[in-house]
Amino acid sequence: MKRLLFLALAVGLVTISSAQVKAELKAKIKTPNALCEACKIRIESFLRRIDGMLFVDVNFRRGETTVKYLSDRTDIEQIKAAIANLGYDADDIIANEESYKKLPKTCKKFDDGGGHPKPKTPAAPAPSQ
Repeated sequence: MKRLLFLALAVGLVTISSAQVKAELKAKIKTPNALCEACKIRIESFLRRIDGMLFVDVNFRRGETTVKYLSDRTDIEQIKAAIANLGYDADDIIANEESYKKLPKTCKKFDDGGGHPKPKTPAAPAPSQ
């Protein structure tokens, strides 16, 4: 009788623990002014501190950040706001001006005298005759 009771209790605990699956979401955020290794390190180390963050990867060559997070602990808007508070643009959220001013010169935009490369402008099409 004790074995049967113990077995029922064990099965019940396994069932309860498996029912608590947390939603894991993945998102790509455009971070167009994060274009160097220093920017990558700064963003990744800051975002890893957010509760519920599982994975962060900044691809500074493409200007995008990939994140995986638990949706019951944080959301994409909080993550974008955190990036903006560091001084970087995040999709539709503009960088915090005070934080941007505190970035090292090498991490600032070309237009502001920073070390990031000047954005390429597309060549004008040849006139057709």
